[in-house]
Amino acid sequence: MSIDRAVMFFTGFMILLSLALGFYVSPYWYLLTAFVGANLMQASMTGFCPAAMIFKKLGFKSGCAFQ
Repeated sequence: MSIDRAVMFFTGFMILLSLALGFYVSPYWYLLTAFVGANLMQASMTGFCPAAMIFKKLGFKSGCAFQ
C-alpha cells in the first residue's frame, strides 16, 4: 500500500469515526471532521501532511502525491 492510499484510508476512517462519535457521544466530535477537512485542504496547498510523514516512517512506499 502506498502512502497516498494509506492517507486516504486514514482520512476516511477518521471522518466516519468522528461522525459516529458526534452522533452517539457528543456533537463536539464533529469538530474532528472539520479538523480533518482543514488538514486535507492545507496538505493539498502546501504538500505538508503529518499523516504522510508518519506513514513514511512506518515503511509505506511513496506514492505520487506524497513523496
